[in-house]
Amino acid sequence: MRAPGWPAVLTEGPVVVRPLRLRDASSWVEVRLRNADWLAPWEAAPPGLMMVRETWDQRQTIAVYRQMWHRLRQQARVGVALPFAVVVSGRLVGQVTVAPVLRGAFNSAQIGYWVDSQYAGRGITPTAIALIVDHCFGPVGLHRVEANVRPENAASRRVLAKLGFREEGLHRRYLAIDGHYRDHLGFALTTEDVPEGLVCRWRESHLRQQ
Repeated sequence: MRAPGWPAVLTEGPVVVRPLRLRDASSWVEVRLRNADWLAPWEAAPPGLMMVRETWDQRQTIAVYRQMWHRLRQQARVGVALPFAVVVSGRLVGQVTVAPVLRGAFNSAQIGYWVDSQYAGRGITPTAIALIVDHCFGPVGLHRVEANVRPENAASRRVLAKLGFREEGLHRRYLAIDGHYRDHLGFALTTEDVPEGLVCRWRESHLRQQ
């Protein structure tokens, strides 16, 4: 049996969101290695593991990608994760992962994302997130999606602000980043917040900004 809403391919303009594939490995490694300075300061890592450049390079390999892909594929099959690649003009430019997906009375999930610095600021990440949130509120059947980012991560906070995520508070020493537990700001949306759909809201907001 397939988990609700998985697999899925979502599109809006030039942005395509689809499941990560095993053959994405070389593209994923290339983008991650090239974006070490852009991504490493915000990457989750076990406490005590400092994300220096050498350590980052060791963690961005074909073998590491394959391990991640197999783990995420298993989680997707049972409905506890939705691992998406973000593609523009056939090129992998980022990743959005919804996990963990918690059912029952909570019926909620967390969303995490990154994008190639060469594609930042073009509306690609907000578009991808909007597509995925609508998918989570639709076929996946969730009620709430939350995102947690470091207060210093201005780029990530701008993405959530553009989409109208509600800031809910500060989580002290919430997640290990760059080898240490760091404070995070919590943001969230529920189905009641976007009855018209997040893609529709983002499309109208994006047009007004142009």
